[in-house]
Order: sequence, then structure tokens, then C-alpha cells
Amino acid sequence: MKIPFSPPFVNEEIIAEVVDTLKSGWITTGPKVKALEQEVVELTGCPEALGVNSWTSGAILVMKWFGVGPGDEVIIPAYTYSATALSVLHCGAIPVMVDVLDDFTIDPIKLKLAITRNTKVVMPVDFAGLMCHYEEINAIVQDADIIKLFCPNSEAQTKLGRILVLSDAAHSIGASLNGIQSGKATDVTIFSFHAVKNVTTAEGGIICINLPDPFDNSDEYKLMRLWSLNGQTKDAFTKSQAGGWRYDILFAGLKVNMPDLCAALGLGQIRLYASLMADRARVAKSYEDFFSLKAWAKCPVLKDERRISCNHLYALRIHGIGELQRDEMIEFITGKGIAVNVHFIPMPMLTVFKNLGYKMTDYPIAYANYAVEISLPIYPQLSDDQVKYICDVVDLAYQSLT
Repeated sequence: MKIPFSPPFVNEEIIAEVVDTLKSGWITTGPKVKALEQEVVELTGCPEALGVNSWTSGAILVMKWFGVGPGDEVIIPAYTYSATALSVLHCGAIPVMVDVLDDFTIDPIKLKLAITRNTKVVMPVDFAGLMCHYEEINAIVQDADIIKLFCPNSEAQTKLGRILVLSDAAHSIGASLNGIQSGKATDVTIFSFHAVKNVTTAEGGIICINLPDPFDNSDEYKLMRLWSLNGQTKDAFTKSQAGGWRYDILFAGLKVNMPDLCAALGLGQIRLYASLMADRARVAKSYEDFFSLKAWAKCPVLKDERRISCNHLYALRIHGIGELQRDEMIEFITGKGIAVNVHFIPMPMLTVFKNLGYKMTDYPIAYANYAVEISLPIYPQLSDDQVKYICDVVDLAYQSLT
């Protein structure tokens, strides 16, 4: 039996949506992107949503909009994909890494201890579909003593008057915290719609804008949209209309807009998302039913008293082993035709960050989580028989170590 790790979900409805775009004669940013943005607004309850060509470009855009630059600090977890830190570096700022909790999400206490007068943004990372502890994080940035430390150096920073909470929600569309959907729990949230995500546009992302007063979220959407289009006052669709050729460039923006061709794929998926979520939950529950009975297995948090995961990944951990034994298990599992993964290699273990002076020994929980983690396949197309086969093979892989 051959089981891939994370193939995209594509059915005839999704194919028809993409074909409709191809037949329309308009494939770059236009009505399909706007429709996808509105679907995200309806799903999350956020005031505004802006389509971009990747999570990374969305993060760079938001930080540039906020005025983040050289000398500024952005607090992130050490346990995340490299794009989280690279987006900060691309703005000329300093990624300040802190350790995570046992549930893989950023430790709010360590986050608070890392705040300095240079901190402009905190960027928690939702993991595997589980949201961070945003109640605690939002309370930290709104604490009077923390606000006193804040030194604004841009119009947006002065207007907010505190550290911006920018959620890296690449994994968490459809997740919730105290009934609040991911996308509305922080000032700004960015989803990834990369090929392996719960909703995909092949490549792409969505910025959810949820800024407090005195911001007008509609105005900030329009401004960020300009940022995504080179600072140009008209997009290509508007310019293509009769008499619409004249435009202006207001500032040195980016070129990170999402095309309609990609948005069509996402539209087809997001309109089916409730059923896709249910199938992901089915697979996750089957895994939990099996592995919760194994003394050597540590199941991920699917739900707790405040949070419900959207089951983007199933991050199984193995008690009592080390990194080398975990790798042996992966080799055994893949030898049986099952593609598995590891999420993630902590950033301080990667060359670019080691060369910048980050040390893995400063983040012991991040390493402990990584060393024993195996991400199992989880997607709607998996049959019950395939899930049973995966469970049995993982069990055999562990037994092969003893």
C-alpha cells in the first residue's frame, strides 16, 4: 500500500472553478481573489481579508506596513518553519527566538521576558491546527508596564500604541479558541494556502485584518492592497477597463498579489471546508483511539477546555526514545510505503540561524519535542483501511526498536 503524506484535495467542483477562470479571459488578480477574500471573512468573522501570493510575503507586507525595520525586534518561537524568522530578516529586523510549551506553541512567560524597548511585533505560531494561548499573549502586550516600554517609530505604531500581535496561522484556518475563529484572535492573522495546507491555492496566503480602534480596517485593507501591488493606485483588472489606463505609484511597495487562477482553486476548496474539516477530524480521532492505548505514544492536543484544532497535522510523539531512534522508525514506516514527515527542524539547528548565533541548547523544550516527533498523514481522502494500516505500521516500527 502506497500512502502519500499530503496530496491536495481536488474534485470536479474545484476543477470547474479553475476552468471557469481560464475561460473567463482573466487569470491574475480580479474577481476570484475578491470572492476568496470574502469567503475568509465569512469563515473567520474578521473585518477584512487580503489575498497574497504566500504566507511569507504576507508577513513581510504587514511588518513593512507597521514600520518594522533595522534595529527592531520581533519575538517568535524557535520551533517553527524558517519562513517565520526569514520574513523578519527580510525587513532588516531581528528575530528574537523563545522556547515553546509541551503543546508546541510559544511559551507566553518566555515571550514576556523577551520583550525590550526594541520589540515591535510578537509573532506566535499556531501548530498543527492548534491555536496559541492568545488570551495570555494579548494580555501581555496590553499590560501597562509593557506599553510603557513601547517606542513607536512609524505612524501605524503610534496609532496602535503597543506591540502588534501578528499570528502565524499557517496551520490553523478553521481552528478556534473560546469560540473565536483563527483569523479574529489577534490584531493581524496570516493563513498559508500552500499546496499542503487544509485550504490551498497551490501557493498563496490570506492576511486577516482585525485591528482595534482607532484603525479603520477597511482603510487598512486598501492600504495593504496597495502594498501588495507595488504601491500602485490601480490593479491590473481596473487598468484593463476602458479608459482605466492612468495610475500612480504612491510608495515603494511590493509585488505579492494573489492571481485569480490560484484563488479559484482556493474558492473551490473553502466552499467545501466544513466537510473537509469533518474528514480530517475523523482521521485524527481514529489515530487518537489507537495511539492513546499505547504507553509509548503521546498524542497531540486535538481539543482542550479552550481550543479546538483544525487537524492540519497529526504530530505523534514517542516516549522514551531519542532522535536517532525516531529516524529509525521513520525509515521503517517509509519502507512500508507510508510517507511521513517531521514538523519542524527547530530553526537554531539550521545553518543560516546557527551562523547568526542562535544555539539549540537555549530552547530545550523545542528540541525535546522535535527529537521524538513524527507527523502522520492526515487528509480527507484517507480511507479507514488506510488509517488502520498506518496505525499498525507505526506500532510495528516502534516494536522493531525493542
